[in-house]
Amino acid sequence: MAWIFLLLAGGSEVIGVTGLNLILRNKNVVSFAVLVLGMISSFSFLSFAMQSLPMGTAYAIWTGIGTVGSGLVGILFFEESRHWLRIVFMAMVISAAIGLKLIH
Repeated sequence: MAWIFLLLAGGSEVIGVTGLNLILRNKNVVSFAVLVLGMISSFSFLSFAMQSLPMGTAYAIWTGIGTVGSGLVGILFFEESRHWLRIVFMAMVISAAIGLKLIH
């Protein structure tokens, strides 16, 4: 169950960061709600996951999901760079997260 909480925490982190980007583009109640709800749920799920997982593993996976997920949202919805090296480095983050899962 801890890994499911961790995935939910990472997904919520992506939602929160997307809310931050929305605020920068258009300051309205919906943008602020996306940010606040995303971050609250992200930290809540992370705290549940850390009850069973080591802090270092949980934090690394959480930040990895947030990093890659936010990068993909930026590429797909906010016209950010699609440079091939950016994709390579995102794949490296995913590889590191999988490695942490395999050795846990």
